[in-house]
Amino acid sequence: MEVLEEIKEVLVKNNLKIACAESCTGGLVSSYLTDISGSSAYVEQNFVTYSNAAKINYLGVERKTLDTLGAVSYEVAYQMALGLLRYARVSLSTTGILGPTGGSKEKPVGLCYMGFGIFKPKGPVIKVVKFLSQIKEGEYENTRVEIKKDIAQNALKNLIGFLKENIPSCKET
Repeated sequence: MEVLEEIKEVLVKNNLKIACAESCTGGLVSSYLTDISGSSAYVEQNFVTYSNAAKINYLGVERKTLDTLGAVSYEVAYQMALGLLRYARVSLSTTGILGPTGGSKEKPVGLCYMGFGIFKPKGPVIKVVKFLSQIKEGEYENTRVEIKKDIAQNALKNLIGFLKENIPSCKET
């Protein structure tokens, strides 16, 4: 993926490292980021925080948020991305529903919230993107895996956009 080289270039050029916390993508974003040779220069550490306990223990997600809004929510993605900033200056989080079970009218299969964070001199900047995969059940032999790929690839595309929005040297790129 071309976006991976672009992410590497931006992070290395700006002496930044990223930490990821993935729930629904189960480490696929991290896998993509480390597919590029030299990834140790820009990847700090990554977590698969599939359970609520992991989200609480490693990222500081509030139990009350999980209990009232559920793991698949804007607020949880935000808290995940914010909590990651204690490990690296850039963060990416994913939380969503891959299916085929677990979806509802309010939170359908393919829904994901992606959190992006960067620590700046005046404090953290966090952005959350709501994404709904258009891959439908039965389109592929393993639709769950295809939805996971779709979400992970979209997260990386949104990451480079977030970096360009928030790193002054990237605005002219």
